[in-house]
Amino acid sequence: MDIHPTAIVHPGAELAPDVKIGPYAVVEDGVAVGEGCVVGPHAHLLSGTVIEPRCEIHTGALIGGPPQDLSFDRNVRSGVLVGEGTVVREYATIHRAAKEGGKTVVGRKCFLMGLSHVAHDVVLGDMVIVANGALLAGHVTVGDRAFISGNVAVHQHCRIGRLAMVGGLARVDLDIPPFMTAEGNCQVRHYNVIGMRRAGFSRDEVDAVRRAYRILYRSGLPLSDACKRIEEEIDSPLASEIAEFCRTSKRGISRNI
Repeated sequence: MDIHPTAIVHPGAELAPDVKIGPYAVVEDGVAVGEGCVVGPHAHLLSGTVIEPRCEIHTGALIGGPPQDLSFDRNVRSGVLVGEGTVVREYATIHRAAKEGGKTVVGRKCFLMGLSHVAHDVVLGDMVIVANGALLAGHVTVGDRAFISGNVAVHQHCRIGRLAMVGGLARVDLDIPPFMTAEGNCQVRHYNVIGMRRAGFSRDEVDAVRRAYRILYRSGLPLSDACKRIEEEIDSPLASEIAEFCRTSKRGISRNI
């Protein structure tokens, strides 16, 4: 174990034998850090934080801080789970859940860039990228491999679907369906064809999403009718995923550009 002499590590913290802790880092009681992790200078891991193996926590990052919620009771015991292989860059913040026993969850192999913020009770899937300065408010849910560009602001309780991409400086106050690209004032521009190809989806799968996109955003049908038509006309699990996501939306889905 390589702990810099200026770091403050509580005796009650659980650290794997090969963990590295940098200068002036703080690791509180009740923190668990898995094997192969590196905690950089001035990083702060608060009680209730669990860091799975092979994560990188860079300079000044804060994980497990109390929610920015005026009604929050600081006696509540909650935490943060950071999945295996995730990178948390400089001065990013991840806050713990607001309810007793709850967890804010960051999935496996995520990349949280500098100054990004993940608020209380957020759930990120695996391989999610949150770019510099992006802000995710409380209770946001983000699907696997979604990409949230720089300085995006996501309203609380919004959902961003699997492999969706949100362009820089966008304001997200509605749900963004899986595989869609959105920008500006939460407006869907297209489906994420490049992201799907890079993720290894077949030509038929990409075509199914294209057809679902056209029904959802170009047909002029009411949402419920569009979802029904997608499921009736497109024999594809991806199309069904889009329809189910839209059907279960509580905030409404993003608009067409």
